[in-house]
Amino acid sequence: MFLGRAIHTIDDKNRLAIPARYRQQLAQGVYLTKGMDRCLYILTPAGWSRLTERIMALPSMHADARRLQRHFFAGADHMVPDKLGRIIIPPSLRDYAELRGEVIVAGVQTRIELWNKQTWEAEEAAADQESPVAAAQYAVFGDQPGSLGI
Repeated sequence: MFLGRAIHTIDDKNRLAIPARYRQQLAQGVYLTKGMDRCLYILTPAGWSRLTERIMALPSMHADARRLQRHFFAGADHMVPDKLGRIIIPPSLRDYAELRGEVIVAGVQTRIELWNKQTWEAEEAAADQESPVAAAQYAVFGDQPGSLGI
């Protein structure tokens, strides 16, 4: 489980240190891919497997399904963090998420997201404003089926 956030810096060799609290779960390797909303996803092998199964189950005769497959798989990379817990962010993924200098490393339960600091701040402000509406729309509060029961 990945929770919390940190600000780390991409060094001049395009390496990013994974926060220490996440490293044990990622020691055997990670999958790095494009995420939604111009961020990157870091997934464990089990998380990558679940994502792969769901996306590959989509009907390949639909253009949107093929586009989604390309989005997640074409630029993806598997890597093992070095002994200091760093991974190298490939140029194409750095460019996609506009990662330069300070990077937000956000734990989002089953994945880690890497964000450009300014993009994260805008996303966080929007989430603070829109979360009550989304919670009501998805019925995440309460005792009804599909809710979180909180």
